[in-house]
Amino acid sequence: MNHIEGGWPKDIDHENMEQIIRFNKKAGKNEAYISSIIQLGRVMEFSIRQNNAIDKYEQYFEDEEEEEENHDVPYAKTMNILRDPHQVKRTVSSLSWCPDGGRKLAAAYSSVEFQQTSQLSTDSYIWDVEKPSIPEMVLKPSSPLFCLEYNPRVSYTLMGGCYNGQVAYWDTRRGCQTVAYSSVEHSHKDPVYKVIWVQSKTGTDAFSASTDGQVLWWDVRKLSEPTERLILDPGKEGNLDRALGAISLEFEITMPTKFMVGTEEGLIVSCNRKAKTPAEKIVCTYDGHHGSVYAVQRNPFLPKNFLTVGDWCARIWSEDIKESSIINTNDRPAMDQCASQGGRERKI
Repeated sequence: MNHIEGGWPKDIDHENMEQIIRFNKKAGKNEAYISSIIQLGRVMEFSIRQNNAIDKYEQYFEDEEEEEENHDVPYAKTMNILRDPHQVKRTVSSLSWCPDGGRKLAAAYSSVEFQQTSQLSTDSYIWDVEKPSIPEMVLKPSSPLFCLEYNPRVSYTLMGGCYNGQVAYWDTRRGCQTVAYSSVEHSHKDPVYKVIWVQSKTGTDAFSASTDGQVLWWDVRKLSEPTERLILDPGKEGNLDRALGAISLEFEITMPTKFMVGTEEGLIVSCNRKAKTPAEKIVCTYDGHHGSVYAVQRNPFLPKNFLTVGDWCARIWSEDIKESSIINTNDRPAMDQCASQGGRERKI
């Protein structure tokens, strides 16, 4: 028998990153594991000291040629340009890569100018990045899309947030028309700035945020009304008139009950979906930005740390320190961000 992957328990799928992360967290807290690491650490330290005492400067690989370090400045090459086919060009408000293969890119097009929304096309597109001359599919919502997201588990389904406050659902196997809309009376009252798919057994759950001060949860199998609702009232009284307008959302799959909201007022709101009462769902707020918080993202390797962008700067926060950010940049133009997969915080 030749193992190409470590000996995982039979109930752990080594290709499922979420299961691996949860198993590693659980194993790291095991007293037997901690004891073994301490014991093995002493043995390793003894061996290192012994080796250093014999010949500290021994050259082991004298015959190998040294690799020349490449000091070229990193750069990005433009491969293709995907242009809006319509004569009146619009803003690309959201991008989402298809989880299947990485060649398809969903792009939402809209305009924030109120006077122009009735005159511009409402179409958004799915592009094949290898065929930039024409979109692979034209999505036809009833209102311009502010955001558009592929389902990470089901590559042929998408969810979008509209200018008129509705959320829309597509199944690309059925064509360009929407499969379902949320009803107007139970939707957001302002444009939907962000939608995120939630990890669930069915793969049909998502939630949305809007400047009307609400976060709504949806099951795309029944979009007539939301399954849950949270009003971002900092007073925790559920008063919609005092609610904070939501601009950005954050959800980390390894922390399925927690999420964060970036607001127009510069506050970042930390929430717990599984709290018993609406007041308990708003855990705390972080105040540091003087303008809208355009993006929020946790570090996937250090989930207690998160990165925000707003008012021309980026800030790194720790959940345990609510008074101020632990690091911030000087005033530089920044509108979005991402955390590197290497575990260090980066901003873009």
